[in-house]
Amino acid sequence: MNTDELDWNRTLREQWEVHWNHQLRPRLEGLTDDEYFWSPVPDAWSVRPRGSSAAPVQAGAGAFTIDFAFPQPVPPAFTTIAWRLGHVVVGVLAARNAAHFGGAAASYESWEYAGSAATALDQLETQLDVWLAGVRGLGDAGLRTPIGEKEPFPEAPMADLVLHIHRELIHHLSEVCLLRDLYQHTRSATNGVLR
Repeated sequence: MNTDELDWNRTLREQWEVHWNHQLRPRLEGLTDDEYFWSPVPDAWSVRPRGSSAAPVQAGAGAFTIDFAFPQPVPPAFTTIAWRLGHVVVGVLAARNAAHFGGAAASYESWEYAGSAATALDQLETQLDVWLAGVRGLGDAGLRTPIGEKEPFPEAPMADLVLHIHRELIHHLSEVCLLRDLYQHTRSATNGVLR
């Protein structure tokens, strides 16, 4: 194959799109609120109704906040599906969409976190659509353009950021799927009690 003729933009998008369409999206279908908020360990970080968290930092602009601490505890806090989806939606996607693709300003402090699994998945789909449209709009030339001062490595090409974000998405959303598996295998389907 002649790599000069390879459509690198399509190849990078397909890295994520194939995984999303054939593995992750089907695994997230039917996510319930109980799964979304479920914590298999005490004191896990989550998304919670405002004022109900004991975490050192509760960030968010709406009725729900996300747990944090600075510096992060050692070992790191365990996180729920709600927390992991909040992190992916805001820290991985929405902040990058704002910085690079004209999305609305987004930060952990200003975000209105989802109070339900369905809302979180809607937020995820919305941010994914913006991300993929932005990446598609880069073309091959845009993938070679330096990222700029909005990221820690401003001289790196945009292709490096695209690969990083796709790794983050695959990593964290696979963790969400594993938590769903753990929930299914440790909770009784009939009464919600630990076996």
